[in-house]
Amino acid sequence: MKYVYDLHKTMRDQNLILVYEGEFTQEITKSVLAMAERNMDSMGEDSSVKRKVFNVMVECLQNIVKHGEGYKIEEGYEYNAVFMIGKKGDEYIIASGNPLENGDVNGLKERLDRVNGLDKDGLKQLYKEIIKSTTISEKGGAGLGFVDMARKSGSKLEYDFIEMDNKRSFFTLKTTIIRN
Repeated sequence: MKYVYDLHKTMRDQNLILVYEGEFTQEITKSVLAMAERNMDSMGEDSSVKRKVFNVMVECLQNIVKHGEGYKIEEGYEYNAVFMIGKKGDEYIIASGNPLENGDVNGLKERLDRVNGLDKDGLKQLYKEIIKSTTISEKGGAGLGFVDMARKSGSKLEYDFIEMDNKRSFFTLKTTIIRN
């Protein structure tokens, strides 16, 4: 049973408030949001900070629900999506990871680099452009999620793609929200 203590210690050392790995549905998303909100309430967090964190969490979780499908691997192991929120000093860190097809990596990287290359005014302009010109995709998104996350957090979106095999990569995304 030492692994339970080891996990607890890791979560404390990494300043993690909440970690969830598994299937993501709308119901699970609501539960994760409610737990994080209760945790911030218990810490006496300012409502404007809670709103920013909550908005970024919603975008991140919706992205997982729409795109973070689990993948069966030949040995029977399944890679699910993961979501984490942590607090370190004056920063909230929201991180997620999910498998995706290798063919989707370049397009996603281009979108993230475009968002990260813009300042506050550029993000506002891109947001308006997307709203005016974009139709909803078959997965239910208009492409606003990353733009909204960057706008709400006021920081660059950190990301990586770790190749799992010749068909799939694991996409990781980290957003930092500074409290002040």
